[in-house]
Amino acid sequence: MSNVLHKTKAVILRSVKYGETSLIVSAYTELYGLQSYIVQGVRTSSKKGTGKANYFQPGSMLELIVYHHDLKNLQRIKEFKWSYLYEQLFADVIKNTVLLYMMELLQKCVKQPENNPDLFYFIEEALMQLDHANEKVTANFPLYFALHLTNFFGFQINVDDAEINPVLDLQEGSFTATHPQHVYYAEGKTAELIRELLKAMQPHELVEIPMNYLQRRQVLEVLETYYALHISEFGKLKTLPVLQQIFEP
Repeated sequence: MSNVLHKTKAVILRSVKYGETSLIVSAYTELYGLQSYIVQGVRTSSKKGTGKANYFQPGSMLELIVYHHDLKNLQRIKEFKWSYLYEQLFADVIKNTVLLYMMELLQKCVKQPENNPDLFYFIEEALMQLDHANEKVTANFPLYFALHLTNFFGFQINVDDAEINPVLDLQEGSFTATHPQHVYYAEGKTAELIRELLKAMQPHELVEIPMNYLQRRQVLEVLETYYALHISEFGKLKTLPVLQQIFEP
């Protein structure tokens, strides 16, 4: 029922201006999964209004009190406040670029409003880890996030026999001994790095995976291809060229 209030945590994926003072916000919520909200009166010329719009930056982690109706595509927010205040993510240019890459990746993967608390907690934990990550961990964080995000959409890479098979078949999502009969595969150092990244269960372990700019760039491009093969209408990531540029030596 629309008049019943619910409390839920949410991560803001994107927001667009609506009318003179409002925003339409896309958020991944703890209770309801992907949801769209109209947020009114947060874009006024007053100092009070301007501050409120800052709550709805991509990656913001909020606690919401919402009106929720299962049959509506656009929900309403009654109250909002920070559930977690970043120390670095919004101010650090490199970390913020990684954050925007993560949010775009989520937007391309999450299409339906089905709730998945485990996915929400994964996103929440990843953002908090990125906020406190050192320089080396931050550089590899997009790779870590992209590889582990696949677990929630059913196309995670099979690591069985990964140690003995040198070729990663991107269509099958598994390591093989020989080249497949198509062009979608990775081999050599790129396949080796993906194998090592898949072993990292926590972001701090990324320190132990040395990678130069060109290697990281290649892995990111392979992962974009991998997602495009497994998510319909995935297209190209607009944030990827920016991400690659920000890590240039």
